[in-house]
Amino acid sequence: MGLPVTQTVSSLGGYKLSTRAAVAQQRYDAPRAAKSVEGEYREGPYDLPITGGWLSPEAGRNLNFWQMGYDVQSPRGSAMVEACVSAYAQTIAMCPGNHWRRAEGQGRVRVTNSALVRVIKKPNAYQSVSDFLLNIVRSLLLDGNAYALALRNERYEITELHLMNSRGCAAQLAVTGAIFYHLSGNEVVERQVGSSLIVPARDVLHLRLHTPRHPLVGETPIAAAGLQLAAGNAALMQQINFFLNQSRPSFVLTTDQQLKKDQVADLRASWNEQSKNLNQGGTPILTAGLKAQPIASSASDSHLIEMLKLSDKAIANVYRVPHAIVGEEVKALASTEALMQFWLASGLGFVLNHIEEAMGLFFKLGGQPDEYLEFDTSALQRSSFKERVEGWAAGTKGGIFDRNTARADFEQGPVKGGDEPWVQQQDIPLSVAADSAKKPPLPPAPPPPEPVPTPVPIEPQRSDEEQLRAQQALFEKDLREAVNAA
Repeated sequence: MGLPVTQTVSSLGGYKLSTRAAVAQQRYDAPRAAKSVEGEYREGPYDLPITGGWLSPEAGRNLNFWQMGYDVQSPRGSAMVEACVSAYAQTIAMCPGNHWRRAEGQGRVRVTNSALVRVIKKPNAYQSVSDFLLNIVRSLLLDGNAYALALRNERYEITELHLMNSRGCAAQLAVTGAIFYHLSGNEVVERQVGSSLIVPARDVLHLRLHTPRHPLVGETPIAAAGLQLAAGNAALMQQINFFLNQSRPSFVLTTDQQLKKDQVADLRASWNEQSKNLNQGGTPILTAGLKAQPIASSASDSHLIEMLKLSDKAIANVYRVPHAIVGEEVKALASTEALMQFWLASGLGFVLNHIEEAMGLFFKLGGQPDEYLEFDTSALQRSSFKERVEGWAAGTKGGIFDRNTARADFEQGPVKGGDEPWVQQQDIPLSVAADSAKKPPLPPAPPPPEPVPTPVPIEPQRSDEEQLRAQQALFEKDLREAVNAA
């Protein structure tokens, strides 16, 4: 039902609203008017924050739902849910955190003396950072919320973070709209500062996922796969009941005789007495023409495994976990790095960034790119030695990293001259290449002329008579000298 062009609103002191303002007021009042009054029936599903899990809308209509054949739906009983949650929690626990700050002329610089650095190295006296991240991620993915209490020193710096039980914590709004948290579920903290804590929001690290019902109440992703989870659990419970109860044995008893109801009951009781529970493996004796005929498995039983696989795949898709991570049969990727990069680009990258941003805001960092927290995902590539070597080699050869940075990743010491990037001699800036194209270089100078060799004088050729006379004169000269010498 629409509003007229103008409308008198008592809360605004009798002033008339324009059409646009009236529509805005209607949009504001509609959810408030549609909200159920306390005590009235609300459509499910119904979250159970204390015991965990949820009730379906059908189960929530009955206070004695357990007597009506309904069970509490919980993700903690599913092997696939545990595989997906453990994959996230254990992977994130492997990544060390670093506090980065941008410095002029130096790129980003690692901060080593901040309160955030001290907390991500040792969050409290009884937990390592791996313990803390493992449990906070599990709470976030299983319950949709994760809470941690911060304790401060005299300088108002955060010195400790204590993980609380997400089922026993909840946000509370004051009359003024200020946010407080009711925290419980950590015996260490309760013995130190007391139980049933009411803490302002500035001292509570609250991680939450999608908030469809309340801005301060997150919802676990498994709620979207409730039907698949219920189908898988129902199939497994049917098999468990079958093997425990043996209500449908491998044989059926047949006879041509007409049996009365009490006779059928006696025969059934006698058969169950020899084939159920602790008496399994007994030898029943068949009389009165009874025959035992084997029963083959039906088509529905043969499809049980396929149904369970579909349920597991749906849960993995909801958590955005690659099927190869949780052991499903899929086409293998080229390498471990390709698999991790695929996961980082989807589910794992979001969870990491979600935690980084929440902790950065809690520690009052400036945010990207000035000052931020970052979990180092390169630790996930420890076993991929070949990919690491090839990546660092390409980075150092391209002048992106210096050699000492690459050596430090392999726990090698620095070398002389390795503190700055190296490039090949023929690499030039683009600006130099552009100037060279506009002003081509001058051609090289011609080489100097080769020296002209000095000609050797050539004696004129003599005739045969002249050569004969010259030889005769030379002979006479040699003869005279020999006579005189004698």
